[in-house]
Order: sequence, then structure tokens, then C-alpha cells
Amino acid sequence: MLSLIIPVYRNEASISDLLDAVQTINSGTPDAVEAVFVVDGSPDRSFELLRDALPNRPFRSRLALLSRNFGAFAAIRAGLVLGNGDRFAVMAADLQEPPELVLEMDQTLREQPVDVIVGVREERADRMIDRIPARIYWALYRRFIVPEIPVGGVDIFECNKPFRDRLLQMEERHSSLIAQVFWLGYRRAFVTYARRKREHGRSAWTIGKKVEYLMDSIFSFSDLPLRLLVRLGGIVVVLSGLFGLIVAVMRLAGVIAVPGYAAIVLLVVFFGALNLFSLGIVGSYAWRTYENTKGRPLHVVLECMDFEPEPAT
Repeated sequence: MLSLIIPVYRNEASISDLLDAVQTINSGTPDAVEAVFVVDGSPDRSFELLRDALPNRPFRSRLALLSRNFGAFAAIRAGLVLGNGDRFAVMAADLQEPPELVLEMDQTLREQPVDVIVGVREERADRMIDRIPARIYWALYRRFIVPEIPVGGVDIFECNKPFRDRLLQMEERHSSLIAQVFWLGYRRAFVTYARRKREHGRSAWTIGKKVEYLMDSIFSFSDLPLRLLVRLGGIVVVLSGLFGLIVAVMRLAGVIAVPGYAAIVLLVVFFGALNLFSLGIVGSYAWRTYENTKGRPLHVVLECMDFEPEPAT
């Protein structure tokens, strides 16, 4: 059985089209489909619309409501926990990824000796103002976090049950689910697609959330900031030694008669800012380590209900 994981947040306008897409996937797979909708504390009527519509749909489904907005990746993890299938596919509720992509990934997973299928964007139908930040974002992601990640970025994937079980064992807060998928390794295949234009509503994946997620990914999977601090500290020490030697020589030569007030102030401000910046980076690592020691759940399910398809007459 295929468990189709769908995180839902501010998607009330696309619920009807989303259910039609799931129904199409259900008709195109050789075995049963279980659609797991995880409403991530959405402030709109997404949960109510799904609750009322799912009993009338010809596919098995599970509807979960999280107690608050935990984030898309926490909602995906919740769906992976709730799914009962032997294959698990992630699908976006905004339908920018074509439903046919799920069928292609599922066929590849069933027919080839692989453990995880990753959907790779080859084209984007977004506006230029959205495409440019996305390209910069994924370029930074490839450069500093996961070098083997595709150029266009990754949003959806499908995996088998052993891979799902191993992924759920990585109970890390403020981490990157996509980076975890690549970190695990296993046998991997890629399926390319063209991302569609968003037809309903606006994306909640803002630039601020992208920057926050990028920082979480860096601090969880790379020690690059610490290595940069060490190198910067070494460079500053060398430059400070040279500057001190020059000042001493000029003082002995009588070139400097009165200490420069402006130079002292600038140096104090510079090194003070450098210390604050360094403490912020080290503190980010320490805070994330502390967060992982608390043992709090990654998500809280407030309500969960199952719907079985009506028997054919």
C-alpha cells in the first residue's frame, strides 16, 4: 500500500482540486492508496473542508490536526509516523508538483532496486521575482550543506518502509528533513519534473522562513561557521600583530606623538562587534544542542480520524 503524505497549511482554496488529484493517483496505482492529510495548525478552514469531504471520496484516508503550526517538515514527519503503507510518498497541497510525478516515483520505486526516489525540479513556472531567490537559496544549500543535492532543489520524495523507519529515528529539532534524506544515503534515484504555477492562494514559504531553514540546515549539518571563525581569528591575530609592530616602530621613530583617538575607537568597535558575532554563532550551536536534550515531541497531534471508502454498489 502507498501512503501519500500531504502537509496542509493555508490551502482551503485548493482542497477540492487536491482531493481530485489524490483520486487520480488512487486510480493510477496497482494497489491501495492511503492519503494522510496533516493539517499543520492552519488558521483557515482546511481541516473542516477535509473532514467534510473525505468520507465521500473513493480512497482510504487519515486526517490529522496538529495542535499548532510546527512547520512543514514536522508535519511531513507526523504523516510518516501515521502512515501504514509499505511505501511513503510526500505530496505538496498547493499542487505545484504534478500528481503524475507521484505515479512516476511510485513506479520507479516498485520496479527498480532503490530505497528512495527524489523529485528534481528542472523548470519553474514561478515569477522571476520568486525564481531568483530560489536559485540563490538552493545554490547556497548545495555549496555549504549538501553538495550532491540537485541544482533545482528538492521538495518531495518517496521511500520504502525501511528508509522511513531509519529517517524517523533521526529525532533532531531545528534540522533539515531534505538534508537528512541525503545524509542517510541508501540507494537513490531521481525523477525530474516541471514545477507548475501556483493557482490558489500565496505560498507560506516566505524568504524569512527560507533563511531560518537555511540556518538550521547549516548549523545541523556543517561546522563551516566555526571553521570560518577560526580562520578569521587567525587572520585578525596576524594583522593585529603587524599593526602593533608598525605602531611600535613609528612610536620609537617619533612619527606618532599623540595616540589616535579615532583609531582606538574604531578598533574597539570592530573587535566588539566581532566578538558578539562569534558568540552568536557559537551560541546557535549550543542552543540547538540544548533543544535536542529536552526530549520534547517534534509535533503534537490534537485530533486524528480515519475514513474508509464506501463500497462500490
